[in-house]
Amino acid sequence: MHSNKILRRGGIVAAVVTVGALALAGCSGGSTPAASTKPTLSGKATTITMTFWGGDARVQSTQKAIDAFEKKYPNITVKPQFTDWTGYWDQLATATAGGDMPDVVQMDELYLASYGNRGALYNLNNVNIDMSNVAAAARDTGKVDGTQYAEPIGVAVYAIVANKDLFDKYGVALPDDKTWTWDDYAKTAEELSQKSSGAIKGTDQVGGFDAGSVKYWARSDGGEVFDAKGKVVLDPKSLAKMWQYQLDLQKSGGMLSPSAITESFNAGISGNDLATNKVAMGVAYNTQLTALQKSSGQKLVLLQPPVPKNVHPNSYKPSMYWSISAKTKHPAEAAAFVDFLLNDQEAAKALLTERGVPANDKTRALIKDSLAPTDQAAIAYQEAVTPGKAPVVTPNGASTIETILQRYTQQVFAGQQKPLDAAKAFIAELQGEIDAAQ
Repeated sequence: MHSNKILRRGGIVAAVVTVGALALAGCSGGSTPAASTKPTLSGKATTITMTFWGGDARVQSTQKAIDAFEKKYPNITVKPQFTDWTGYWDQLATATAGGDMPDVVQMDELYLASYGNRGALYNLNNVNIDMSNVAAAARDTGKVDGTQYAEPIGVAVYAIVANKDLFDKYGVALPDDKTWTWDDYAKTAEELSQKSSGAIKGTDQVGGFDAGSVKYWARSDGGEVFDAKGKVVLDPKSLAKMWQYQLDLQKSGGMLSPSAITESFNAGISGNDLATNKVAMGVAYNTQLTALQKSSGQKLVLLQPPVPKNVHPNSYKPSMYWSISAKTKHPAEAAAFVDFLLNDQEAAKALLTERGVPANDKTRALIKDSLAPTDQAAIAYQEAVTPGKAPVVTPNGASTIETILQRYTQQVFAGQQKPLDAAKAFIAELQGEIDAAQ
């Protein structure tokens, strides 16, 4: 949920995952072997290709970074390829199957294991990329079975977004997010609904439409969604508890109705009920604050979700990664470009937060003062959160997790399934998708 595109793209993933899996089956096996000597720059005129998804703003900022890189390395030419999210994965899968994956690839967490396990990606420990300024908990999000196949570009952490203006308008105090519980959250939401006489609802949904929410509730109970072998180890009781909590809050009037929740979700980041001031609280990633406040026109603040004692349920969510093709003929040059994008000051100034809050600590500090106040607030929040260890990367076959999750959530909210029954069915279906992809 780094952006609402991430929240809503499950349907797109469902459409392309089969094509991608079939195309990837054509990859030659084995990732790059451990290298005793890392490849070095040739010094000769070299052209490398890169591919990424994104809109006009990303294209422009990326070209600025490319220009700065080519000025520093005049013998290396970078040829960018780009498309929107919808066509990106079909295009990449086709190129990979044909042995023509671009040298440098913008990668997503949902597909990292699929490409990494099939030997399509270079082991980044075998090239010269300085990741020393990326926190281990963030860096580890790019590992599959212990191998660093991807370098996180930006990261985000889970948050509660609260509309301070609505809290003030209806005389409700902002809670202490260092000590509150989910019971406190429910009481606050109910108070907001009551004191507004129904003009607003206290909260939008707090789980069941994105994988991040399931991870958070599972880790709050000391569990995980996946284990290191790619098996679904989610305790169905944790998922059922997340759903039952919201059913109770809907019944008490503190939360939107099931139909309103669906409408809010489908309206996207700029049109949902938090963005249009119909609710006072909702879940988001910290990096969504700027977009939400721009739409809202009111003062929004970030609060930490309730955290059980002695547990760190939050974790870094990589916005996206840089990876290198295992078949690149220019590993040193590709690595130099990735290193430049990660560490160079000129690249940092060109890219800013277009790909998320930088995972690189030095880069983040460098650009912080030049950012909008909401982006600065997002960084301050991120630096105040204590994340737990990196969750296991989404296994091959599980890229449709959000599509499946949303279906069961809507069935539970509509009273068509009981929470525990739906939780068990969700786990069985997700595991079946993973097994079918092996």
